[in-house]
This record gives sequence, structure tokens and C-alpha cells, in this order.
Amino acid sequence: MKRLVISAFCLTFSLGGYAQETQTDTLKAATDTVKNHKVNKVVIEFGGWEHGRKSKKSVNGFSSQFTFSRVDLGLSTYLDQGSYNLSSENSYLDHDTWRSSNFGFDFFQMGYRFNKNFKVYLSSGLDWNHIRLNRDITFQRNKPLDQFVTEDVHFEKNRFSSQYLRIPLSFQLRSNLDHKGKRMYFVFGPEVGLLLNGKIKQVSDERGKEKFKGKYNFEPFRYGTFVRMGYGGMGVFAKYYFNDVFVEDRGPKDFKNLSFGFMFGF
Repeated sequence: MKRLVISAFCLTFSLGGYAQETQTDTLKAATDTVKNHKVNKVVIEFGGWEHGRKSKKSVNGFSSQFTFSRVDLGLSTYLDQGSYNLSSENSYLDHDTWRSSNFGFDFFQMGYRFNKNFKVYLSSGLDWNHIRLNRDITFQRNKPLDQFVTEDVHFEKNRFSSQYLRIPLSFQLRSNLDHKGKRMYFVFGPEVGLLLNGKIKQVSDERGKEKFKGKYNFEPFRYGTFVRMGYGGMGVFAKYYFNDVFVEDRGPKDFKNLSFGFMFGF
């Protein structure tokens, strides 16, 4: 995960350098386009910051940009047949809620601004869910989850994770600028995700640190909805996925994921 985040930063900075080299021509083209009330631009953005300066003016029209925004940091919890309490048959998935987390961010977006208060955009990003298991067990790559291996060692950390490419469609409502030059935001919409990988990370005195990668029966395609709201560059988020976390007959049925927490960069 750390390598992916660093790669995203490097890609963004590289593209930012290229954009600065062509700033003069781009600025002239953008100026001519604005005169005709049309916008078609590609910029580099960090959570609302373009080329190191916060953009306070917005022009209606189409835009696309590489970005590092909507950075989610929160808790990841699960509903077992609508309950936060696990059923006896799914007790092997018992986990520490306060240490089961969600992290994600968007790296590209394209959309259309209808006016200064309303915009629709499609974005793409990466999203991780980490389940901090309480039991000393190991799931097997090519077998159903309930055919886990009970280990004879105690794990200080037994983390079961999934990584998805997330593709949300956002409907953004925002207020006018206040006296501080900031806005209130309310963003909502549907989201789909494509599974990139699953991972087990275990730490014990006997074995040290071990990592295992595979699909681990996570649902290859997930779909759900999200909501974000906040002020300036900070806010809160909630995400809920309608289909099960795991593939049918390979994991618990009617087992849903709900994530919520803080976010940075609208």
C-alpha cells in the first residue's frame, strides 16, 4: 500500500512539472476558451489546490484532472444479516472494530460544472479495508473462508485486507464562499469497485512478520453508495456496499461492509 501511495504522489508531481512548462500556452488557450464560456482543461490538483494556489474562481463547463483528494481515513465495520453482532457460524470473523480501518483516495476525476454551486464528476481511486482479526487463524487462498487453519501460535497482528479500484459518480453541492474564502460541501452518489487484491499480514514472536497475497474470496465487483460533507478542505464520509463482502458460497451470506470516518480534500 505504501508503494502505491508513493507512486501516486510521484506521478502527480511529474505531471505537475510538465503542466508548468506549458503554463503560458495553456493559460492563453484557457483565456480564449473562457471568453466563449466554455472550459476544457486538464490540471493537477491536491485536494482543491491547483499548482500550489487555491482556486477561488470556478468556470462552468467540462474539466479533467489528476488529483490527490477525498482522502478517507476511518473505521470499517460489518453487518451480519443486518446486525453488528456476528452470528455463531461466522464467529471466526470476530474482529477488533477500533482497529479495523478504511483508507482510500482519488487520483483522477473528470466532470461538468453546471454553475458555481453544482457539479457532477466521475473519479477513480484506490480503497483499502483492513479487518483486524481476533482469532489466531489463517484463511486459505483457494478454499471457502470457513475452511480456515487454526494456528498453534499467537498473532500480535492478524490483518485481513482487501484493495479495490474505486469509481464513484459524485453529485456535488456547495455553498458560496464565506468571509474566510471557504465553502460548505455536500457530495453523494453511487460507487462501484473492482477487486485488485486481497492480503493477510500476520506478526508473531515465533514466525516474525508474514504476508500472503491472493483474492481470498473477496467479491470481485462491489457496488454501493456514499455521502460526504464538510467545510473547507475537511469533512466526514460514510460508504455502504449493497452486495456481500465475499463471493457467494465462499464466505458468509448477507455480510455487508460499512465504512465511515474523516476525509480531507473535496
